[in-house]
Amino acid sequence: MTRTQGEATKRTRLSPAERREQLITLGAKMLGERAIEDISVSEIAIQAGISRGLLFHYFPTKQDFLLAIARHANAELLQRVAPDRALGVFGMLRDSMERYIDYVSENRTSYLALLRGPTSVSPDLAALVDQTRDAIIGIILAEVPVPISEADHPRLWLAMRGWIAFVEETTLTWLSTEPISREQHIDLLVESLIAIALSVDPALAAALRG
Repeated sequence: MTRTQGEATKRTRLSPAERREQLITLGAKMLGERAIEDISVSEIAIQAGISRGLLFHYFPTKQDFLLAIARHANAELLQRVAPDRALGVFGMLRDSMERYIDYVSENRTSYLALLRGPTSVSPDLAALVDQTRDAIIGIILAEVPVPISEADHPRLWLAMRGWIAFVEETTLTWLSTEPISREQHIDLLVESLIAIALSVDPALAAALRG
């Protein structure tokens, strides 16, 4: 890039909403390469062609900026695991788990940091991760073609939260050591959910099995 081109890029004026979105997008790209606590506000400001101080015009604190990046990443994850309704229930479940594993494989550093790093104890980030867990449970249960009785809701929710913890823990280990193949890992996650569903309601397990 020539000096003139660089100056033209820096002179590009964006609306406040566009600038905010640009900064979040740059942060999300950096998040794919490093832990969230290692994101550099200064580097992102340089990439955006603005001063570090101006970045804080859009985000009052670095924590606010990191939270916005994490929200963006979580929304992207939920979009990636959205069910393909052209498939049957079992096919949707396995396809969504495949895309979940692909997403966290592409973003393993940030995935590990959000679940186990220093930022995992941040109340705001912890709450966001928790909301994402519940959203994933909701996505799965919304596709099950059998009614869930009110009496079974507490047991099912508890069981599903336990399954999410199992998914996260086994996936963290798999990303670190890959003791089994990707396909075997996905099979383990899918079959474990069906086994848990069987303990709550055999009809639910049968529906997930398809």
